[in-house]
Amino acid sequence: MKLTETDMKMLNILSEDGRISYVDLAKQVGMSRVSVRERIQQMQEAGVIEKFSVVINSEQVGKAVSAFFEVDCEPTALVEVAENLAENPRVASCYQMTGPSTLHMHVLVEDFVKLEQFINEELYSLEGITRVESHILLRRFISRTGMKL
Repeated sequence: MKLTETDMKMLNILSEDGRISYVDLAKQVGMSRVSVRERIQQMQEAGVIEKFSVVINSEQVGKAVSAFFEVDCEPTALVEVAENLAENPRVASCYQMTGPSTLHMHVLVEDFVKLEQFINEELYSLEGITRVESHILLRRFISRTGMKL
């Protein structure tokens, strides 16, 4: 799908406020409500817009500890380890990274006791992990859920 300048403007507006009405979005981009709705539907069908979602502040819902992990795996175990981690409700994101069969993972937990339990009981128990490095988030300066185009 070839995106127009207006499409890009709509995507930027939606990345800031995914709940904006078609009427308000149409006013901002100078199109009719029907045209905006059709264009958004086309972008969804083409996979440009994957989904609309809500962003929850994890600290406000009791997940005070945010930790990032680099998890090295045996090459033959990488996919299985990643799939197991993806099923864990404490894992906020998990990505395969370049390097020696490395996963990058973000974990959200209530406190350091829960973090220790996750590491010892859920992470270290997985077969095929060869190295784990962790980093605890001290302060968030910015966190983007979408991207500016």
